[in-house]
Amino acid sequence: MKRSRFSEEQIAYALRLAESGTPVIDVCRQIGVSEATYYTWKKKFGDLGVTELKRLKMLEDENARLKRIVADLTLDKQILQEVVRKKL
Repeated sequence: MKRSRFSEEQIAYALRLAESGTPVIDVCRQIGVSEATYYTWKKKFGDLGVTELKRLKMLEDENARLKRIVADLTLDKQILQEVVRKKL
């Protein structure tokens, strides 16, 4: 999973700034992102506060880590099954 170069605080700040009345184009210029990125953030994180956003990011990172572990273990299992078949 690609790591964002923006912290949870920066994303939450950008969303709050636009919600307070600052035009989206100005918010995007100020923080250096495209409008598409802003709207992606809004769709994904719009209803979350900073602490909830941090928790979501942490859970997404953990989920990605666990998926990699499952993939590694699945590969190990397949290799071991092939070895057992060859011995029999």
